[in-house]
Amino acid sequence: MAQVIVMIDGKTYRMACDEGQEEHLMDLGQRFDRYVSHLKASFGEIGDQRLTVMAGIMVMDELSELQKRIKGMESEVLTLRKTRDEALSKADKNDAALTGALSGLAERMESLAGKLAVTKVQ
Repeated sequence: MAQVIVMIDGKTYRMACDEGQEEHLMDLGQRFDRYVSHLKASFGEIGDQRLTVMAGIMVMDELSELQKRIKGMESEVLTLRKTRDEALSKADKNDAALTGALSGLAERMESLAGKLAVTKVQ
């Protein structure tokens, strides 16, 4: 298990993570530190625990909004897939109708060509 040092609000924290996840954990720590720094700049020294709780709530609020957007996008994807499937089905039906019409036309043309050939021979 790997270990990294994460700095939040000027304090260092040693944390364990899976091998290869060190950079990701350090990035998450830096991002969380930005939330804490933003709150500290806005509210001043209101206590480490309160800053951390407020930053955690901000992160959860952002996560909640992103989850709502994902659900909306998933719904939109389902609608688009349904529309695509309906369009493909309609295109298949149109292709089948066109193929049938062309086949019928080809048969009529062959029949007429046969009649013309017989008429020319006589």
